[in-house]
Amino acid sequence: MTNQKKNRFQSCLMFLFIFSIIGLLIGLFWLWNSINREVIHLYGEPEKTLSFDKKIFYTTKIYFSGEKLLEDQNNLAEDYFFEILPGETVGQISYRLKMNRLIKDSDIFKDYLIYRGFDRRVQSGYFRVTPEMNGIEIAEKITNPIPDKVRFIILPGWRVEEVASTLQNSGLAINPDEFLAMANNPSPDWLPPGFENLRSLEGYLYPGEYLVDREISSQDLVQTILNNFREIILSEYAQAFESQGLNLHEALIFASIVEREAVVNDEMPMIASVFLNRYAIGMKLDSDPTVQYAAGYNITQATWWTNPLSLQDLRIDSPFNTYIYNGLPPHPICNPSITAIQSVAFPAESTYYYFRARCDNSGRHNFAETYEEHLANGCP
Repeated sequence: MTNQKKNRFQSCLMFLFIFSIIGLLIGLFWLWNSINREVIHLYGEPEKTLSFDKKIFYTTKIYFSGEKLLEDQNNLAEDYFFEILPGETVGQISYRLKMNRLIKDSDIFKDYLIYRGFDRRVQSGYFRVTPEMNGIEIAEKITNPIPDKVRFIILPGWRVEEVASTLQNSGLAINPDEFLAMANNPSPDWLPPGFENLRSLEGYLYPGEYLVDREISSQDLVQTILNNFREIILSEYAQAFESQGLNLHEALIFASIVEREAVVNDEMPMIASVFLNRYAIGMKLDSDPTVQYAAGYNITQATWWTNPLSLQDLRIDSPFNTYIYNGLPPHPICNPSITAIQSVAFPAESTYYYFRARCDNSGRHNFAETYEEHLANGCP
């Protein structure tokens, strides 16, 4: 073969090779374009910040296995509330969804979350998974910034107005004014058994953390709290209150006063004994927190618990002012903790009638039997 023919042959081979490469690239581009269009059509746009190689990787995986995301994912007979914990990875979340039989394939579910960028938008909280949901719907659900269940917290020592004020930013669809009106004037028509005669829910909104449906009504929320109160308090302490000569309402009034008087929890039984001792001999309770309750909201201090109290405050004519009126206030002045309630059920045994804060800023108190000893416990 002459050199001229040889060169011509090599040129033809090179042309065929280049043509084949171009054809292959065109074919691959067409195939990728088809796959990409179909995946976008069925599963949505990919996350824009994905690198090109990751976009190809996750798009291809979803193309071949994504049908699992479109199938009915679970065999639930009723709604299931799935909790996502703060800091959980999408791998951990996908695995737990699979273990709870809410999805069929944890790997493709995780891939889909990354493909859509949902891995960076997953929220913590409780999410309602319904029987008819598929994987895509579950993925969208867990990226909703508002979970289906909300943790509603009542702190010990809050009065009903303080409880109501937290509703606005709680995530619950409850109007604070509606809740407050219900708490201050509950209807016997919907109150749980044993609470029909309540004229105020002050003292009965048991402090704690409540995991409730975001769409819960004011009435259902109150019933949930009261049922919790009944289960814990009535079953455990009713007999102990009777041994102190108190009914439930009286015991809660004492507990609410102890809650607001005490700074250190381990002093609560001793403080309870002081008020019970005063009550037993017909002595006025002389409790600052009852005056604070009567005074109401202090605009200047931006608090419901005015501190310090003025002489004018101490002269407020209110049945809650235990410096003026003998006996117990009409109802509790706050919602007491379990520790305060226990201190009334099982008070310390003492002969004390007085107490005042120590001068060391420890929050503790000096206790006294007589008024003279009480005066002597004053700070220099």
